[in-house]
Amino acid sequence: MDIEKDLIKEIEKWTGKIKEERRRIELADDSRKDFLKNIDAYISDSAYFLKEGKLIESFEALIWSWAYMTIGKEIEILKTPDDD
Repeated sequence: MDIEKDLIKEIEKWTGKIKEERRRIELADDSRKDFLKNIDAYISDSAYFLKEGKLIESFEALIWSWAYMTIGKEIEILKTPDDD
């Protein structure tokens, strides 16, 4: 078992999923643009940490970006076009 290779594979898989979902989401209104900025920042941070070989931090940043997206949808700050 190679934990490092497995973690890199998971980071790559979830990075693709988060980027696809990010393309689909939008603000419900313009009052909380910080939500999208935070999601984008965590996605960017994940890529930076991966490049630096900090795999735990990279995966953690992806988790934070998913959390922001999930919370944003739940409290109706964010939506996807099919939510209408």
